[in-house]
Amino acid sequence: MQNGEGLTAGQIQDFLKGSEGVNFAGQNKKEVYAWIQSTLVTQEYTQHDKKGRGTIRAFVEKVTGLGSAQVTRLIRMFKESGRVEVRAYRRLAFPRKYTDQDIALLAEVDRAHERLNGPATRHILEREHALFGNTKYARLAQISVGHLYNLRASAGYRQRLALYEGTKPTAVSIAERHRPEPQGRPGYLRVDTVHQGDWDGAKGVYHINAVDAVTQWQVVGCCSRISEAYLIPVLEAILHQFPFRVLGFHSDNGSEYINHTVAGLLEKLRIEFTKSRANHCQDNALVEGKNGAIVRKLIGYGHIPGEHAEELQKFYTAQMNPYVNFHRPCGFATVSENARGKRRRQYKLADYATPYEKLKSLPEAAEHLKENMSLARLEQLASALSDTECAKKMVAARNKLLRKVKSDSPLPPRFH
Repeated sequence: MQNGEGLTAGQIQDFLKGSEGVNFAGQNKKEVYAWIQSTLVTQEYTQHDKKGRGTIRAFVEKVTGLGSAQVTRLIRMFKESGRVEVRAYRRLAFPRKYTDQDIALLAEVDRAHERLNGPATRHILEREHALFGNTKYARLAQISVGHLYNLRASAGYRQRLALYEGTKPTAVSIAERHRPEPQGRPGYLRVDTVHQGDWDGAKGVYHINAVDAVTQWQVVGCCSRISEAYLIPVLEAILHQFPFRVLGFHSDNGSEYINHTVAGLLEKLRIEFTKSRANHCQDNALVEGKNGAIVRKLIGYGHIPGEHAEELQKFYTAQMNPYVNFHRPCGFATVSENARGKRRRQYKLADYATPYEKLKSLPEAAEHLKENMSLARLEQLASALSDTECAKKMVAARNKLLRKVKSDSPLPPRFH
């Protein structure tokens, strides 16, 4: 309310009658107190009789929304000092006797003695001062057992007592932790494992998926176990199926690849061995996408027992790998970069080609091939069947294999 403090006694009474049933509330404590002081001064509160003072009191209570007891205290303050002002809150605090150094010293004693009970710790503190003459224990030597527990409950004590030792990573010297840089050359593989699931304690087969980063040439293998004895022969067969020289082998940090046996195999073949970096989920994104687009799409998610791994390996080598590399087009993105450095990938119709077509289009493609391989031989393999004929042949062989797997499977009839 503005200029409310200047109302006459009759106007105040009319205001109180007209505002019955209406409640008011002050917005700012400092402004409310200042308005009360101005009203009491203007209305000459102390000069009125009891009835006049009651009218002014009721007016103040109505406008400010304060309670009767609070208004009484403020009027008493006005009568004593002539002012109505906000008083600073003063918390009653006891003087501090024990310093941060004492708390740190108590934490040191508890750490050394592995936190004995209060009376035993109190006796140790007393002996340190009285018997051994350590003056820094002078205050703690007189502490009560109850207050000793108070210090133990303080935040400063807990911070000093707890010793946090960060997890020390185990250094693994196998493989270099960086993203391979093919620089337009084929032969840098991205490798990952796809598990076909477990059923009733029986392990499913493991698909080993290897994709070239430049041409997207893909070779899939299969083994019944992920241990070295089963994995190494499959890796050797996969590396043998690539028509070009393999220069790099990049995997995630799984123990099936990060071990001395695989590292020895790659070192023998002079293949660079790299592994994915932490917090860089895109390092192995190419093969992760192929896991879903090729392996899961063509084989599915159903359980395949480990004893069928050799049959799947033969199917991949004779049917699926030739189809994927000679007859199934892949998208090769056109990457553009704006002024702020943001990269954008676009897939145009002209960017689709089979891995073999992509390999042929590379500059000096023949120089990247293995000694026993030539473009003429690859062309012969690519033109032996049309794309659709090869796809039909591959699908027929896959369906026959999966039917055999289901018929040999020990699963209940409802899962067939």
